[in-house]
Amino acid sequence: MSFSVTILGSSSALPTSKRFLTAHLVNHDERFFLIDCGEGTQFQLRRFRQKTARINHIFISHLHGDHVYGLFGLISSLSMLGRKNVLNIYAHPKLENILKDHFKYFDTDLTFPIKFHQINSKTSKILYEDDKLEIHTFPLRHRIPCSGFIFKEKTKLFNIKKEMIEFYDLGIKDIIGIKNGSDYITSEGKIIPNVHLTIPPIAPKTYVYITDSKTMDSVIPLINNADLLYHEATFLDSDSKLAKLTYHSTALQAAKIAETARVKKLVLGHFSSRYKHEEKFLEEAKLVFQNTVLAEDGMRIEI
Repeated sequence: MSFSVTILGSSSALPTSKRFLTAHLVNHDERFFLIDCGEGTQFQLRRFRQKTARINHIFISHLHGDHVYGLFGLISSLSMLGRKNVLNIYAHPKLENILKDHFKYFDTDLTFPIKFHQINSKTSKILYEDDKLEIHTFPLRHRIPCSGFIFKEKTKLFNIKKEMIEFYDLGIKDIIGIKNGSDYITSEGKIIPNVHLTIPPIAPKTYVYITDSKTMDSVIPLINNADLLYHEATFLDSDSKLAKLTYHSTALQAAKIAETARVKKLVLGHFSSRYKHEEKFLEEAKLVFQNTVLAEDGMRIEI
């Protein structure tokens, strides 16, 4: 089962010649989820050969332009391409009215329906759930209402050893029960422990997305032991006063969150264009958390 994140944009506020504005594409078992949609997102989707037509869920963290301006063009292009499937958008309630006004003023008749899901940025909640995955939202601290997202796999079923299926001549009902953790009882009444019949499933994986925000110790219990944490690092620690003033984080602060929460890997992004030497972000974070990488546009990270 695939579970990966492709970084489509890693700059903050202003695009640069190397970095577009914020957008991440999550691929979970060939189902595609877009997080934020900064200006140029649809270009990046094409540039990195992503399956744009198969994006059925878009999550917007907050209503600052560098996280949402690309949404209008993307929706328009999907309609021009003749999309029919429902597009689910999860965002602050104000965006629903903004979209309605946009379509009205630009005389837009979409070829597909949009289903809007309101996010309450003051609470943690499950936004999406299926048999394999849960997507949670949780509050962040920015200048306007802002939310982070947790993509959390559900515990997988046990894998039955093929030789056991043949040896005990297992039927479909038996197989389903065993995959769900049950022991097997033979026709003679003998109990065969599940551990002898199965191979333990791969541990479920978790991806956490923390965008524009002051660092918050309150998120640590929510993200403990996450496999991958993306955390904004708009500023270096030398500009920590500016980070506090603008409700952003530094690379050092992000690394401290990763270390305290015992995550397995940290990705830094959302870099201010004021810095010309981005390797300094990595140097700063590695003082605290070694397994840190810098986001690059087009980077694909397997979870």
